[in-house]
Amino acid sequence: MTDRPDLSSLPSYKAPKRSLLSARKLALMASVVAGLGAATYGFSPTHNPADLFTTPAHAQVNNEVKKVQQPVGFADIVERVKPSVISVKVNIREKVAKDDSNNDDSPFQPGSPMERFFRRFGGPDGLPPGLRGGPRGGGVVTGQGSGFFISADGYAVTNNHVVDGADKVEVTTDDGKTFSAKVIGTDPRTDLALIKVEGGSNFQFAKLSDTKPRIGDWVLAVGNPFGLGGTVTAGIVSASGRDIGNGPYDDFIQIDAPVNKGNSGGPAFDVSGEVMGVNTAIYSPSGGSVGIAQFVNGAKGDGSQMMVNGFVMVGALAMNKSPVTLDQVTPIARLTEEIQVIVVPANSPLKTAQDLAAAVKADIAKVTFAGGSAGGVDHVMAALFAGTVGADAKKINYIPFSGGGESLAAILGGKVTAGISGLSEYEGQIKAGKLRALGLTSAQRLPGVDIPTFKEQGIDLVLANWRSVVAPPGISPEQRKVLSDAVEKMVKSDAWKEILKQKGWDDAYLGGDAFADFLKTEIARVTEVLKSVGLVKS
Repeated sequence: MTDRPDLSSLPSYKAPKRSLLSARKLALMASVVAGLGAATYGFSPTHNPADLFTTPAHAQVNNEVKKVQQPVGFADIVERVKPSVISVKVNIREKVAKDDSNNDDSPFQPGSPMERFFRRFGGPDGLPPGLRGGPRGGGVVTGQGSGFFISADGYAVTNNHVVDGADKVEVTTDDGKTFSAKVIGTDPRTDLALIKVEGGSNFQFAKLSDTKPRIGDWVLAVGNPFGLGGTVTAGIVSASGRDIGNGPYDDFIQIDAPVNKGNSGGPAFDVSGEVMGVNTAIYSPSGGSVGIAQFVNGAKGDGSQMMVNGFVMVGALAMNKSPVTLDQVTPIARLTEEIQVIVVPANSPLKTAQDLAAAVKADIAKVTFAGGSAGGVDHVMAALFAGTVGADAKKINYIPFSGGGESLAAILGGKVTAGISGLSEYEGQIKAGKLRALGLTSAQRLPGVDIPTFKEQGIDLVLANWRSVVAPPGISPEQRKVLSDAVEKMVKSDAWKEILKQKGWDDAYLGGDAFADFLKTEIARVTEVLKSVGLVKS
């Protein structure tokens, strides 16, 4: 898979009709005024037509227009940095399985993520029964991404997911020249890869910035969206320290610039023309409500598609009042979860979960909780904790932060009473003795983790940040069984266990009707909690 699934609608800009109409109105008004001026002043030789535009009213308009600054232009920067950006094309050859001549063809496109998924986990000979039809294997899938030179001798950076599994890598420079390249090294956790272009030298390369970007700074995204090559978009740095659930690291920079599939691996430049980040993921707006709308409406009845979702989508759909909800999908399986933890600074007078409960009940307004975005799992947990211990959840003092790094700084600096996040977020600081863990939201103690659960401390609070896969509505029972069986086989494989270990995920497999029931219950519970804190209106 050469690009992460983009579950959002592809952003395309159209000039607002209001602006267009306003311009036309202004032109029409100017014509009318000029005509009236000629008619009015044409009879008087003592008036110059130019006097029409020196009236007090027009002078005021002129003064206001002069106050409007010209928009910022980036042409000079783009001209300087664009030659350092490359298009990356990869070929991934599917291997022909043994004794494959009599197997049936997959209904999935050869080399597609779904086709590779089922070949890996579907059955003894690759695909599950019902998905076979003629000779298969040996096909080639191509993918495209972006990258940029970091040295004149041809070393370049791109995303790991762009070149992952590639048998052949080609790059095209800004002047249209094509070169072969080889993968030097990869880091799946940061999703970065280093490649070396062969057969060329003296490439123009980009300089890496050593300055941390600030919220509000301009940013230019240069890349190869949709294979078009050399496309430039502009926006601003809107947040830092974002945790997008993409691995063990939570220091992603969010940029609000149009970045599409194919931009992966491309550079994000600051206004000095230095690289301040690498485009690595597209996060769906509205907590995925746009993506699920496309999935439900566009993939109805298609048994060859699945969608990854999770806890955060439940809250987002509820708060956005989306007309399309998770009730409309076909549940397949819950895959992973992460247990939540509440922490306080090591020097906090709060020693146990009951101490925190007493403080919340005494004066909930004085107890500040730090966590992730409003309506997310951290916010829901704060509300559940307050309600469970007998306090008014609507009065919780919850402070959302854009990322784990920012919330951690607030906790360690004594700016808040307690912090809420997944255990992996604070585990290092807990082991180092900088933070004290008051309790975990698991039903039982986690193996090898010396932290009590809330349940064993008399607080009935069980919660996990889960992720799952669902299928479109309208698929047949047979199609659902094929998907469910393949996922079940996957979660039992050594390859999946290794992925869980690498990503730091907990296995939380729940399939079939059991997952369907869980999803229904979770939607109702989360919605009710968000209503209790006023984020969702009844």
